[in-house]
Amino acid sequence: MSNLSEIKFLTVAEVAALMRVSRMTVYRLVHAGDLASVRVGRSFRVPEHAVHAYLRGAFDVTA
Repeated sequence: MSNLSEIKFLTVAEVAALMRVSRMTVYRLVHAGDLASVRVGRSFRVPEHAVHAYLRGAFDVTA
């Protein structure tokens, strides 16, 4: 991604809903470094492309 304004950032709750997991699961992925994120104050924002990349990787491992 070359232009930062083109990146869509998601909240932890939005990522959890998209992945159909709990918010705690998303926090674990973020803290483990498995899911890229940006810390904004006391909260995290996850680039949408990072969610898709994680799911693609997870799908390749289980398939």
